[in-house]
Amino acid sequence: MIGSDIISLAMNLFLLDIIEDTVVDGPGFRTSLYAAGCRHHCPGCHNPQSWEREHGHAVGVEEVAERLLTDPFSNITFSGGDPLEQVEAFTELAKLIKNKSKKNIWCYTGYRYEEVCRSARLAQILPYIDVLVDGRFNQHLRDTDLLFRGSSNQRLIDVPESFLKGNNFTITHLILLLPYRASIVFNAISCFCINMLFLV
Repeated sequence: MIGSDIISLAMNLFLLDIIEDTVVDGPGFRTSLYAAGCRHHCPGCHNPQSWEREHGHAVGVEEVAERLLTDPFSNITFSGGDPLEQVEAFTELAKLIKNKSKKNIWCYTGYRYEEVCRSARLAQILPYIDVLVDGRFNQHLRDTDLLFRGSSNQRLIDVPESFLKGNNFTITHLILLLPYRASIVFNAISCFCINMLFLV
């Protein structure tokens, strides 16, 4: 157990599923957590069964963290549903992951980044998120050529860089070189590179 971290024993996540080794929710092999509960109810949503929290099952934050930390290679994605409907529990989970590993964390939400920043409750998770995929799915702007997004209004927000710049730092360029080595180039005002080894 992760006994050194103080977590409310009553704090649970309500999840639909945990999918390991997925490549559709961010770059590289990832473990994706699908949260139960979403108030956005976007028309054309590919996962409407995720709208009701009652469709999920309760799992302790510490139990989930232990499972995620057993895989030394896979990074993490919070999806759903909308993880920010359970922002307190997901913040505690993200904090545990960051304290115990160097994993990067992506988070999908129907809220816009600016909305999250204006809400003290929602914004508490941002220090532990690397990329926020923001905005509601818009079926009229659906684009199957987009990487890691369903519609063109949704953005990939580099959260740490946004904190440094003082505004939203949108990732506008993303290049994947496959199959063995991926150089992911995020380019907007400036760029940074992450190199990852693909095990294929």
